[in-house]
Order: sequence, then C-alpha cells, then structure tokens
Amino acid sequence: MSQEHEINIPSTSHPRNRPCDDLLCGNKEDYNEICLPLYEASITGDWQAAKILLDKRPELVRFAITKDYNTTLHVAASAEVTKRAEDFLENLVNRMKNEDLELENELGETALVVAAASGSVKMAQIMLNKNYSLLAISGHYEVSPLSVSARHGNHKMARYLYDVCGKMGDALWADERDLVLSQCVADIALEILMDCQESIDDSIFQYVLEELALKANALNTTEGKIYWKHNNPIFAMLHLNMEPSKKDVQALNLLRQILEITIKVPRLNIEDLLKGAPGEDDGYPCKVLFSAAEMGNTRFVIELIRVYPQLIYKVNEDDYTIFHIAIMRRHRGIYNLLYEIGSRKFVLIGKLGKRGNSVLHLLGKTSNKMQLQTMSGASLLMQRELLWFKEVERMLPPYLREFKNKDGQTPYDIFSENNKDFISQGLKWTKDCMIVATLIVTVAFAVAYTVPGGYNQETGIPIFIHKRMFIVFVLADAISLFSSSTSLLVFLSILTSGYSQRDFLYSLPKKLMIGLVSLFISVVAMMITFAASFFVLYRNELKWIPILISIFAAMPAIIFGVLQFPLLIDMFRSMYDSRYLFKPKRRVLYNVNSSW
Repeated sequence: MSQEHEINIPSTSHPRNRPCDDLLCGNKEDYNEICLPLYEASITGDWQAAKILLDKRPELVRFAITKDYNTTLHVAASAEVTKRAEDFLENLVNRMKNEDLELENELGETALVVAAASGSVKMAQIMLNKNYSLLAISGHYEVSPLSVSARHGNHKMARYLYDVCGKMGDALWADERDLVLSQCVADIALEILMDCQESIDDSIFQYVLEELALKANALNTTEGKIYWKHNNPIFAMLHLNMEPSKKDVQALNLLRQILEITIKVPRLNIEDLLKGAPGEDDGYPCKVLFSAAEMGNTRFVIELIRVYPQLIYKVNEDDYTIFHIAIMRRHRGIYNLLYEIGSRKFVLIGKLGKRGNSVLHLLGKTSNKMQLQTMSGASLLMQRELLWFKEVERMLPPYLREFKNKDGQTPYDIFSENNKDFISQGLKWTKDCMIVATLIVTVAFAVAYTVPGGYNQETGIPIFIHKRMFIVFVLADAISLFSSSTSLLVFLSILTSGYSQRDFLYSLPKKLMIGLVSLFISVVAMMITFAASFFVLYRNELKWIPILISIFAAMPAIIFGVLQFPLLIDMFRSMYDSRYLFKPKRRVLYNVNSSW
C-alpha cells in the first residue's frame, strides 16, 4: 500500500525493554574488544568467532553492541539471508532465555521485527519456537511483525506470520487487521478479507480498491495468459509457461470478492468506496474509477461495470467520462468497451467538456504526447494517431465532427497543429536510411568490376569463373546492388513526394517497410559477397581463414536484423494489423464465455 496513507491504530504502547548499555557507556576498550568483533561476527555469520566471546561472557547476549541499542541477535537478524546467517542465529538463540529475545533496540523493535523486515522465514521460525509471545510485541509506530513483513513486500514471511498468528482471528489482532489488509493487497489480503470481513473498517475497502486500480499490469494479464495457453497450440507444443502468477490471480480474486461484499452488505456504497482514501477531497466521486481509466486498467473497469453498470455515466471534475480518459491516454481496451454497451455509447462519447471540447478535440490536444515510447519512429506514430482520429471521428455523430470549441478550433485544426513536426521527423529518418543505401550501392557497384583473382588478359574473362564460390560471389553482389538500389529509390520517392498528414495512414508505412526490407537484404548480400571472395582466393590452402571470416561477416547482418526487428514488426502491424485495433470480435464485458 502507498506509504503516504496513514492508518490510525489504537495505541498499544508498553514500557520499552532495553538491553544493557554497559558496553556503550563504559570505556572504549570494551567497545573495541567486544562490540566491534561481536558485530562483525554477527553480520557475517561467523559463529566460531562469536562463540569465543560468548563462552567467556555469556551475559553478552543481553548487551547492546551498537549505538542504537541493537543486540547481537538484532544484528544477526538484519544480516544478509544465507544459510550461514541462519545457523548463526539458531546457535545464538539456543544460548538465550525467553526474555532475552524480547529486548528492543532504540526504535522499539525486537529481533523478530528486524527479521520480518529482512524476510528470513527460517530466522522467524527459530525465534518463535523459542518465544511465541514475540508476535504480540509491536515495533516502530506500534506495528506488528506481520505488518512490517507486509510493508516490506516479504510475501513468504507475511504468509508464515499470518498462519502462525491464527489468521488474525484472535482478539489480540483486532486493531491490526485493517493495517495488515492495507499493506497486503498482493499478498494475503484475500484471505484476511474472507476470514475477517465483518470486522474490517469501510475505509480499508477504499484503500484496497484504490491500490487495485493502479495494478493494471497484474489485472490485465491474469486471464489473458490463460486464454492464450488454452487457445494457441504453439504454446502447448513448446511448453511455454503462460500461467499467470499467484499474485496476479489473487489481485483479480480480491477485486471480485470486494465487489461481491459491496452487493451483500447494505452499509457499503460503491460510489463512497470509489472516492479513494479517506481525507482526500478531489471534488468529484469515483476517483478510483478514473484512476483505473488513466492507468489503462481494463480488467478493473470491466469488473466494476459488470456489477454497477451505472458507473459508465460518471464524470470527473472536467465533465469527462472514463471513455474520454481512455481516448486521451490511448487505452484501446477501455475504449473498445463502447462497442458492447449498445446505443448508450453515443450519449457517452458525445459529452462535451467544460471548454466545449468534444472527445475528438481532446484526442487532437494529446496526440503529440502519447505513445512516444511504444512506436518505432515518427512516421509510425503519426499513422497510429491518424487511426485513432479516424476511429473516434467515425464514432461521433456527424454534427460533432466539425464542431468548434470555445476557442473556435475544429478537431482536425488541433490535430494538425500538434502533429506538424511528425512529417519533418519522419522525413529526417528516411534521409538517414537513404545515406546507408547509397553507400551500399557504391560499394556493390565497385565490387562488380574488381572480382577476386582478376581477369584473363587475353580473353577478359574472370580467372575463377568456373568456381562455384565465384558464382556465389557474383550473384550475392548483384543482389546487394539491386536491393540497395531499390531501397534508395523507395526512400528517394518518399523525400521527393509532397506527403500530407493523411498520407501517413497507409501509403508511407508501406513504402517504409519495402525500403527497410530491401536495405536489410542488401546488407546480408554484401556480407555474403565479402565472405565468398575469401573462399575463392583461399580455396586450396588455409581454408580456415574464409571459414573464420564468414563467421565474423555474419555478425553485422545479425546485429542489424536484431536491432531493426522491432521496427519491422511495428511496420507490419501498422500495415496489416491496424484493422483489428478497434471493434474487436471477442467480447469481454457481458460475454459469459469470455476468456477475460
């Protein structure tokens, strides 16, 4: 849970049980000869070194050895979690009495609290087997070891302590349940909710929903992975792991459980729960719903709308619906839900903002800010923005497509102004590719007249014309020349044509793909030409030389292919997959057979 939220827990303060400070307040010789060696042995897990000191003075287990009143046990519990450190702690605990384990440092933390933060379940087991009452001794800010482990994200430790304390069913933990639940959204929150839902404060439901709204990655991929596993035979044959993680499944189940509780419990109102954390006044309801829309948390939005369909009509302080937010943020999953709500979509998509901006105006205003990290190159980004613009334009009623806002601007005026730089950026990228193609053309053309071995002075025929590798050399050089020439001409046609923004939709991406593929083929053919020339020259002796050179010659082509592969995929998707961006065939909102 976010640390900025403060949760008030009734104070369970108790007199602090400090260790003896004689070594700290005494002379420096005691500190240098006892504290420092004992600290070093504890932090490194060197039991033999510590045993020598403890055999001479067994009472040292009750002494503070650092300025912040950490005992040897505190230091050992905070050490890096290794088998050596766990063995050290076990040997140390065997020399201690129950009350020695309850000693607290300057922050009021027992060694169990320190171990809960470090995450060593074995260390916690050793201490609790010796003294079970350590569970009830709170640490800094009166927080229990279980809460500490949850706050630090130590999942295994939180699970162990939760099971050991009887799943918080004891009255001792009544004041801690809300705090632990707020810290355990991804850990054991579902079990706490199911075990203790009657005693959980309403504000905690707000905290948990707010946290789940921000977990777009977990909720959006949970059942998507299951869908692909069961519907794509390739994953099955390759035995690829498409199972969602336990944390992801738990997050989705937790959301569904909370929504089920809100239906059954009369005191719970979904709009109140969606306001967010207590004390935050944002001036509009359903803040959590709009946070999920901003994050692109499609799964969260779907689950809410399934249970509370009226939430799709809610607006924020700017009079925007969740679909306005989805369009501004380019969250396709949430936007596509419009196709599943019937004619109501025209009411929602047609809402105007406070400044008279339609949803198409908003798309134009944000087009130069979104998806800069998801598309390769300005040209493809421009194409994706045009696809969004045409899709939303088609969704709007005709009278809103050319509607002017309070500033007198139409949607396309704003869109064109914000995207004017994309044309120059796309052409600059094309110029760079054209320079590379020009260099390859020059080299390939020169190589055609400087064949290995030279020519017969009488006939003018190449000396090695009858050798197979010479034929490979000639053909590869020709392919390199032709493909690089093709690439050069394609890029040149792009530069010399007067492209407008709308030409970026289909024409330009197709030419860019042809040019890039041709350029890649020319690079590969040039490397083959280079390697083949060595096979011709060293065909009888030193055959390892052309083999070694061929291996190294393959590296530039491989590197070029690997680096440009994402760009090629983006181009392919822009050309052939763009028709499936919107209006998907698979329904996810009200289809009971949906794999979501």
